[in-house]
This record gives sequence, C-alpha cells and structure tokens, in this order.
Amino acid sequence: MTDMPIKLLLVDDEEDSRRSSAKWMTRKGHDVTDVSNAAEAMSLLERESFDVGVFDMNMPGMSGLELLQRVHQDNIDIEVIMLTGQGTVETAVSAMKMGACDFLSKPCALGDLEHHCFRARERHELKKENKQLKAVISRVRPAAKLIGESKSLREVAKLIGKVAPTNKPVLIQGESGTGKEVVAQAIQQASRVADKPFVTVNCAALPENLVESELFGHQKGSFTGATAEKPGLFEIADGGTLFIDEIGELPPSLQPKLLRVLEDGSLRRVGCHRQRKVKVRIIAATNRDLQTEVDNGNFREDLFYRINVLSILLPPLREREGDINRLIDHFLPTSFHIDDAARRALNAYPWPGNIRQLINVIDRATILADEFEITLDDLPTEIVGFGHTSATPFPIATPTDPTAAIEVRSAHPRDMLGDPDFKLDDIARVHVLEVLEKEKGNKAGAARKLGIHRRKLYRLLDRFTGKSDATSSDESSACESVL
Repeated sequence: MTDMPIKLLLVDDEEDSRRSSAKWMTRKGHDVTDVSNAAEAMSLLERESFDVGVFDMNMPGMSGLELLQRVHQDNIDIEVIMLTGQGTVETAVSAMKMGACDFLSKPCALGDLEHHCFRARERHELKKENKQLKAVISRVRPAAKLIGESKSLREVAKLIGKVAPTNKPVLIQGESGTGKEVVAQAIQQASRVADKPFVTVNCAALPENLVESELFGHQKGSFTGATAEKPGLFEIADGGTLFIDEIGELPPSLQPKLLRVLEDGSLRRVGCHRQRKVKVRIIAATNRDLQTEVDNGNFREDLFYRINVLSILLPPLREREGDINRLIDHFLPTSFHIDDAARRALNAYPWPGNIRQLINVIDRATILADEFEITLDDLPTEIVGFGHTSATPFPIATPTDPTAAIEVRSAHPRDMLGDPDFKLDDIARVHVLEVLEKEKGNKAGAARKLGIHRRKLYRLLDRFTGKSDATSSDESSACESVL
C-alpha cells in the first residue's frame, strides 16, 4: 500500500509552503495538484477524484474548515488532513468532528507530511473496501463449478484458463440457461482479482430509466425519488469485476457511456458533473447475435469490438454429449434415486431451456416423488411424451396365439364380461389401452379418466407390455384397484 503513489490535492494560500510541499511529494512519485484557494479546490473536486486533500485552515475567502464542510455535504470521496500555523486543541477537535482524518501544525516536516498522507490514503482505501463489501454481500455466489466432461465443455474450460489471467473484456455468448454467469464467475475466480468484488447486473431485468442509475450511480435530488446519494455498480466493483448480463438489452442511449468507461475508466453519476475514475474488468453476456444487432443498427459497432476482445461461445445442453447424466447426479439430492426409465427420458429430451430447465425439472421431481424414488410419473408430460408420435406410445405385447391377440384387441370390455375365455388381465388390458388411445397417448389424462394415479397407470402399462413381472403383487393390486 505505501509504495503506491498518492493522488494528492494541496490547498494553501502560502505559496512558498505549498510549492515546497508539492515539489517534495512530486519528487517522491506522487500525483500532486496544488491550488491557492478553496474555490479553485472545490472546482477541481467536482471534476476529479483524489485520494487525499491537505487543506490549510486559515485562508482568505472560503476557509479550510468551510471547504471541509462543503466536501462533507457533497459526499465527496476524499480523506482530508487539516494544516494550520495556529493550531489549538479546540480547532483540531472541530476539524475532526467535521470529518478530517488528521491535523498537522505548521511548519510541518515534509517527511511527516508524506507519512500522514500515506495513513490517510490507507484509511481511504479501507473505507472504500468496506463500502464495496457491504454493497456486494447480498450478491455473493457459490464457487463456480463446470459440471461435465463433454468435448465442447472441455473447450470452454480451456478458454477460461487462457482469458482469466488477463484484464481484457470478455464476451460470453450462448442460449438462455446455458450457464453464462457460472462461466463469468469461473473467469473471475481464476483471475488476479479473485479477492475483489464480483458484481452482477442484468440489463433485461431493469426498467430502461433505471439502468443508468444502477450502473453509474446518482446524486441526491438528481431525479424524482433520488432521496439519497447512491454509488453505481461500476464504483462498487472498482478494482474487481462487473458482469453485465444480457448486454444486448442495454439501451442505445447508454452505450456511449459504457464505451467511455471501457476506454479510460471515467464516469459521471446521474446529476453530477464530477468525473470519477474506476478500474473494472468487464465480462458481458448475451443470448443474442450481437453481430446481427450491429448490422441492424441496434448495437454500437465500436462498443461491440470493445467487449468482444475475448469471446466464449457456450454450447447448448443438447450438444453436450454425456453431460446430462452428470448434471442430473450433481443437482439431484443425495437422498433421492432416479430410475432408468426416467433417466432415459431426461437424456432423450432436447432441453430448449438448457441447464436452467433441467434444474427446475429435477426440483419439481423431488417434490412429487414418493419415497425418494423419481420415476417417469414425476416428470413433465412434454418430457415423458417426447419422441412418441403414435396415439399409443407403448408397444402392445403380443400373446403366444396371434388369433387371441386380435380377439383381445378388437373386443370391448363390456362384451368380455362373464365370458370364461377372457381373463381378468385381458379385460383390464383392453380397457386401459382403449382409454389411453382415446386420450391420444396422454397418460396424465388417461389416469384421470381411469380414476387412478399416473404411477399405477405406468405399472399397468409395464405389466401389459411385458416389461414387468406378471406375478408382481404390487401390480396385481394396481390391476384390482382399476377394476
């Protein structure tokens, strides 16, 4: 900390004292600006940011104490050391109460001045870090982890390893639900600023009139409802990473302001003329084709090139061969088991909502499952019925005698009652399959018409198609309950 240069503002009407202090601090490698009166200092503070200010207490016009009061009222982010040739305990206490962090008497040894400036700058950095931590504590995310071993995911992991150590902007592209924020977190956690803030904002989730305030902050009274000063997410992320999700939704009017931050790190809060400097790494994400948006005039071409220095394209889940089972095992609670039929259905489905949809389906299944066993009955109908084009999505078992099979399929349960040539199973089979056929293969609807739970319907279908043991007591009871 102490070997980093200080951005210092010296305010003193005594030219010899001011010039000698400025020359000494500049020779020590610090960035020093010196002015002779408080009005000039206030004008500078409205346009630029400083780490430390050294204010002479007694100056013609606006005094050092009045300047300190203005700094405090305007919430200017600077640590102030008061300097006076007529120091008393009362004046020191007064200055401290008004927000000064230190108090020095003239003449002051130049070495002491540098030492006190270092202490003030450390306090400034600690206050900023504390503000950042308070602001992002509600945004904390678990450690990012890429789940899967498919070739396409291994390529993504390789790219993360290459881009993470740089400080260049990264653009993550992919369909909704593919895990773009997880990849952004993985980049940040493998970067040189892993211990710094990771702040996220979703442009699509904010009303257009609030995006500017959220990103860049605002001053009190700058618009209706701005009852207090608010730092923007760029300031909160200063020194760390800002993840801008759905950047394709960023209003065109704000794209130049974002470009300015990317170019030189400068920004202004809404309603404020003072320029602030931040050092933030930008990671952006979108499910849109930004090149097409540029061609259509919806996205600035220069901004696109700025954020697209390093690009990562996330594959959809349907193209990640073998990863669905790994994701199921990762998100499924350890107390639950999923049977083979349900697992096959999950693997066959194309997952238009990608990983987010898979997580929701697993959560739903754990709520509906009986005795911690997830079956087809616990999955949504669009997943269970996917790929079945016939009215009856289950194959019909053919008895040994083909004539009997035709007879059973063509008979109506009404006509079979009392006929000793038909068994109870034959009547149940014909009735269940007929209802299912009338429902066009919709098992949930067929179960309702039959007055049974879908689980029982699946057991009956397994029994009738020869997939289960015909002597199973569970299925016998299920059959009895149907009849």
